[in-house]
Amino acid sequence: MGRQKVYLDKLARFFQIRNLLLRQALAECLGTLILVMFGCGAVAQLVLSGGSHGMFLTVNFAFGFAATLGILVCGQISGGHLNPAVTFSLCLLGREHWRKFPMYFLFQTIGAFFGAAVIFGMYYDALWDFPGCFNMTGDASTAGIFATYPGKHLSIVNGFFDQIIGTAALIVCILAIVDPYNNPIPQGLEAFTVGFVVLVIGLSMGFNSGYAVNPARDIGPRIFSAMAGWGSSVFTYRNGWFLVPIFAPFLGAIIGTMIYQVMVGFHMEGEVRDQKSAAEENVRLTNVTSKDNSKEATKEMH
Repeated sequence: MGRQKVYLDKLARFFQIRNLLLRQALAECLGTLILVMFGCGAVAQLVLSGGSHGMFLTVNFAFGFAATLGILVCGQISGGHLNPAVTFSLCLLGREHWRKFPMYFLFQTIGAFFGAAVIFGMYYDALWDFPGCFNMTGDASTAGIFATYPGKHLSIVNGFFDQIIGTAALIVCILAIVDPYNNPIPQGLEAFTVGFVVLVIGLSMGFNSGYAVNPARDIGPRIFSAMAGWGSSVFTYRNGWFLVPIFAPFLGAIIGTMIYQVMVGFHMEGEVRDQKSAAEENVRLTNVTSKDNSKEATKEMH
């Protein structure tokens, strides 16, 4: 045991990264990998089993619990964003430095890429055994295991609004969860409540295009699927649909942030600010009164 501890200590010192931002980005990478691995794994079971090992409900539960687990893994280190739109929103509010945004976005995308790779490797034989295993369309389509694609009824414009609304709803709920002035969630339960939000969004907004609401979760697996055999069709399908889940969530994040702040956040923060100002004014008046009393007492003594 003694020698083992020595070796483990040497390994820890060798692999220790002292750059805080890089440590946080690596944590986001692992958290997002977990999100995509469990979420896309549930989709793979559903599709490749022909519905015998899953249903739409189980996919939603998988993504909800996957978000919870991903946040639990990296939350204490990086904040557990797992989504560039969340990072973007917190940067808009000044709660995170803007230098974090590109770093988090990059490593979240890398994590999503490798999460998809894990599922591809796990279900490799099942994919090849599936009729039309690399199809992009039809009942045998498997590209949707990894990235999101629009339903037959969905236009690009409607899909854009779908992603904006879904992301705005996500951001409003997350801002409420992390707002220290608005009925704060007990410490340690934030991950579970965020997972519940993801579950509810999936149950209510997943029909149109699979509720990506997360640019990294979509583009990382999409790049992997292009490399794994589905080819450039993942980018050209439906007149460049892949751009929608990349750009629309950021617009949704802006709208969600504005809605929460205008309707809740600014008022709660204003109350706290007013109470703080009143307390400071009371302290100032108390100090002035004390000084006046001291001067009067000194005069009486003379």
